[in-house]
Amino acid sequence: MNEYDPTAGTPRNGEAGQFEPDLIAEPPHPINWNLLTSHDLEQELLELNLWVNWLRTEYGLPASVVPPLWHRHPELLWELSALHLHWLCAYDSNQDGSAPLGWHRDFQDARQRLRDWVATSGTRLDRDRPTRHTVWPGEEPAADSVEQSITDRDADFVQFVLEQVEARRAAEDAFYASLDEHTGEIPT
Repeated sequence: MNEYDPTAGTPRNGEAGQFEPDLIAEPPHPINWNLLTSHDLEQELLELNLWVNWLRTEYGLPASVVPPLWHRHPELLWELSALHLHWLCAYDSNQDGSAPLGWHRDFQDARQRLRDWVATSGTRLDRDRPTRHTVWPGEEPAADSVEQSITDRDADFVQFVLEQVEARRAAEDAFYASLDEHTGEIPT
């Protein structure tokens, strides 16, 4: 059995393999991926990646439900993130005993939505392309999306996280640079 323990805290007395829960850990909460700081974005992506890997192996999910490059498709990232939050809440020690059954019922629905997202996005076990977007009248035509072979999923995930964190950090730096140094407000 693969183990995933989001409650594993800090090592106790420096003993390897022994953990005690963090006493100041926050309760699970929804994640708005658009509003995270660069640091929080990195932490949340790494945590979600661990859980998705556990989920796909624990439940034997095919690539038609959770493809290797799920992280490159926002529709999959948001869906898996919501499913992760639901799982964390359902298996919280303060939760009602029937909560895991509710999670499994909702997991069944989520698997169908994931299949739909995967089919729409065009990502597969061995190939990936950016999700195609419908261009509305008056919008610029979309660039042709190129399908690429997947050769090293883990390396791609690391590269994705680095790119996302750097882009978020650059946006944060630009925002703070735009503030008036005397008032701390955005100049008009």
